Amino acid sequence: MSCLIGGVLYALVSVVFGDWIGQALDGALDFLSLDGHSWLSPTALVGSITVFGGAGLMLQRYTGFGPFAIVMVALLIAIVAGLAVFFLYIKPMEQSENSIAFSRNGMSGMLGEVLVPIPAKGYGEVIVKVGAGFTNQTAASFDGVDIAGGSRIVVVEVKDSTLYVSEIHLP
Repeated sequence: MSCLIGGVLYALVSVVFGDWIGQALDGALDFLSLDGHSWLSPTALVGSITVFGGAGLMLQRYTGFGPFAIVMVALLIAIVAGLAVFFLYIKPMEQSENSIAFSRNGMSGMLGEVLVPIPAKGYGEVIVKVGAGFTNQTAASFDGVDIAGGSRIVVVEVKDSTLYVSEIHLP
């Protein structure tokens, strides 16, 4: 009974008051977080403990098993539930996290605009749309010609952290 009640209370407190308590205590309980392997996440562990308590109560009430058998079957059910939570919820959520990072090497083919004019034998600056934002990058002329400020460009290649661009004329 204590495993079931403790797990339900933990879930309610962490969902309803978790952020508020964390801010009020200024991270004093951070040592309780289990960093490391994702299978050690509190969601899977506390979920398993809660299922252990609930399964034990139901087995005691609705079966004729002895105490040892009840504990073993409840433990098996808790392990299966913990694995299900891990593989069906935690693992997919970890893999679905988005990042705003981008790779400069993956910018070939992207369109942009010249901010600082690019001389035939020198460097200027371009702005390129990446994801939901924009990034300013150092650029050189791929064709070896001057490119005026405000011109539309396409990134042809990336070498040594410099975008080599060509001017394009779009309608």
